[in-house]
Amino acid sequence: MPQSVPTEPELSVVIPVWEDEHSLGRLLPRLSRVLASTVTGPTEIVVALPDSEPVAALVEQAGARVVTVAEPGYGRALNAGLAAARGRWVVTMDADFSHHPEFIRTLWLRRRSAEVLIASRYVPGAYAAMPLSRRLASRALNRVYRTALALPHRDLSSGFRMYQRRVLQDIGPVDATGLDALQEIIVRAFSQGWKIQEVPLFYRAPRPWTGGRLAELSAGYLGTIGRLLALRNSVKAADYDHRAFDSWIPLQRYWQRARFRVIRGMVDGSQRILDIGCGSSRILQSLPQAVGLDMQIRKLRWLRSPGRALVQGSLSRLPFEDETFDAVICSEVIEHIARSEVDLTDMVRVLSPGGMLVLGTPDYGRWTWRALEGLYKKVFPQGYATEHINPYTRAELRRIIEGLGLAVLDVQYVGASEMIFKAYKPADARAPRAMLRIAGT
Repeated sequence: MPQSVPTEPELSVVIPVWEDEHSLGRLLPRLSRVLASTVTGPTEIVVALPDSEPVAALVEQAGARVVTVAEPGYGRALNAGLAAARGRWVVTMDADFSHHPEFIRTLWLRRRSAEVLIASRYVPGAYAAMPLSRRLASRALNRVYRTALALPHRDLSSGFRMYQRRVLQDIGPVDATGLDALQEIIVRAFSQGWKIQEVPLFYRAPRPWTGGRLAELSAGYLGTIGRLLALRNSVKAADYDHRAFDSWIPLQRYWQRARFRVIRGMVDGSQRILDIGCGSSRILQSLPQAVGLDMQIRKLRWLRSPGRALVQGSLSRLPFEDETFDAVICSEVIEHIARSEVDLTDMVRVLSPGGMLVLGTPDYGRWTWRALEGLYKKVFPQGYATEHINPYTRAELRRIIEGLGLAVLDVQYVGASEMIFKAYKPADARAPRAMLRIAGT
């Protein structure tokens, strides 16, 4: 039986009950035995029940905690159970015994391999014993979600999962009230840069679903995909910049790749490179020797890989020693920062003599950019365009760069609209900090 102690449990198991049919009488004793033999620290079982469900006493007798849910719906029950869970890791599983408790041992052993583990029916090594109609509907819906939302995961509708609790705290409660809550959690977690991994599962459906039930669930899934698409394609998604490189929109794909070619050419040969405001772009990913810096932790989370140097910070307070880098890249950043808060002196400070500054931003002196941005705002209102609060022209940015004591060597354009400066730091470059702050010039 799970231990009842005031300290934080190592593992919480959340069981949302969202319909009358369940197997809690069989499931809870077996689950308790599995937890006792798997986890050395304290554990807990949390069962989220509708107000009308009469088995609360049975659940408590089995040593589990009861959380009541006022309104019906899987998403509501799941939210209530997850909010009540106190463990460092949280497992969710169904109440109908379709998820065997013994599989928790596998998830527990792999708990440090990713922040979210999905017990998956559709990866190599897995097996799903389901009626044909349900299997076809499940696979079709998962394929639609996977393709439309550009996700790499095969089983987005599995309710058997393990989360690190910090992931759940980061993404908060879901909006979906039905089974589509499962997809929403994955989209939110992935958009925040958390690592998600699938683990092969042997799954046996306890009973067939009726045609009416399948139609109802399918309608619910398809009805919520529009909302998830908006979240997935938002600039706030951790991998937004990465995916834009292969965008289905020809202009966006061209723009990302043209910018990539220009910037890579400008830093070619440099060994110590800093990419400020790196996001999840392909530029940093193509430079294994570079350090990536960004204010958004979700972007850095998504970029994590062995040996990759990533730092959370801002361009005006760079946490590096003087003259650390041969090249500093700052592309598509300064237009997002209020003019009174832009301070470029630290970029010069960390740049070694003879080093190169690569600074890119839209040229608002060109009608082509103004026209493109106006169109972009209308077609993609969730894009970056609405965040451009600090416009520059070519002449203005050149004065700023030269005021930093740098010599402009080259200016190249992407789409005749986005300017990218390459500037050189002479050995005797010195400039007072007070002169270099950009303040209403």
